[in-house]
Amino acid sequence: MTLEILTPEQKIFSGDVYGVQLPGIGGSFEVLDKHAPMVSALKDGRLNILKSKTQTTSYTIKSGFVEVLNNKTTVLVEGAQEA
Repeated sequence: MTLEILTPEQKIFSGDVYGVQLPGIGGSFEVLDKHAPMVSALKDGRLNILKSKTQTTSYTIKSGFVEVLNNKTTVLVEGAQEA
């Protein structure tokens, strides 16, 4: 699936990934390949990019939203720093 992480200032990440773990306002959740369409609010926390089943990259994010549509996940957040 394709993942994009955007802040008001810049594009933080763009590329093909195995999945992504996100800090939803109701609890953490994971989006994998061919996930059903959805939109969710995010809270401050840790976002983990699963580049493969064994390789991950983490970011500390500020609140925002995520949209999953047509095997593309777009994360819009107030800010992000690599953890």
